[in-house]
Amino acid sequence: MKSKLPIQLSMVLQTFSADDPGTWSQMFALARAADAAGVDRLVVSDHVVFGERLEEYSKPEVGGQAGGKQPTGPDGHWLEPLTTLSVIAGMTSNVRLGTNIIIAALRRPVILAKSAATLDVLSGGRLDLGVGVGWQKEEYDAAGLSFDGRGRLLDHTLEVCETLWRERRASYNSPELKFEAIHQMPKPLQPGGVPIWVAGTLRGSTIKRLARWGAGWIPWGPDAADLKESLPRLKDALAKLGRDASDLQVVGHLPGVYDSSGNMDIPRTMDQVPALAASGITDFRTFVPLSDAASAEEKLRRMVSGFRAAVGRPAHS
Repeated sequence: MKSKLPIQLSMVLQTFSADDPGTWSQMFALARAADAAGVDRLVVSDHVVFGERLEEYSKPEVGGQAGGKQPTGPDGHWLEPLTTLSVIAGMTSNVRLGTNIIIAALRRPVILAKSAATLDVLSGGRLDLGVGVGWQKEEYDAAGLSFDGRGRLLDHTLEVCETLWRERRASYNSPELKFEAIHQMPKPLQPGGVPIWVAGTLRGSTIKRLARWGAGWIPWGPDAADLKESLPRLKDALAKLGRDASDLQVVGHLPGVYDSSGNMDIPRTMDQVPALAASGITDFRTFVPLSDAASAEEKLRRMVSGFRAAVGRPAHS
């Protein structure tokens, strides 16, 4: 089933550092350059705290990535994503702002609903909320929450957010929480609330989450590595649940191709795009290591131009 959606280019901002960087001005400069150059979306990641068993990241059975390695030690500096995106929103005008991902269940749902709605309003309706359960038990321990019950905690969080975003006089009743006649304003600027992008492998809980809330899927693990196999499987599963997947955005990685000097070879990088798009990717995410903030906008303009040519989008779409 062909997607109804334009194929977009997103850039991952590095909002973490193994050591204290002293300043985050370089990251902000890249965000401004991406906005000016026409990058479609900026995405940032999330960790609230760390324990000391970082090798767990390599274990798929707890939500990690086989062979993966956490990029910092336990004392790495990680910026809180919604706070960071709020600052970026104030210095940009057009680029969409996303979490890739936020561990939503660690936040009290009513506070997350308020924070996300506020950011959506102040950014002019530019927020996408990518959510997942994470892999680290210690983050749930520190929040006083059950790691084993993290899937239900995420669903509960999304239920409350959706209720508060959509209902003027909100009521909610579940085993975790009950409230009646609750008012929370402002509502998100985007109709129906902030779009939810669901991360995960194609297990039953992820598929149900996508059917209920998913504006987009952020694939993980082996399902991310083989979208030609996993995406048709997802679409079949969603159809059985009555969800039309033609409006579902799908995230995929766009690997950079670099020359001998370490600079991105834009034509060769973009040569990969048509085949990857044919696999079903609608949102290409890439990390662009730009050390020179002063020339970042010009380099990103060339990258955006090459990407749009590769997917057949107008230069100024």
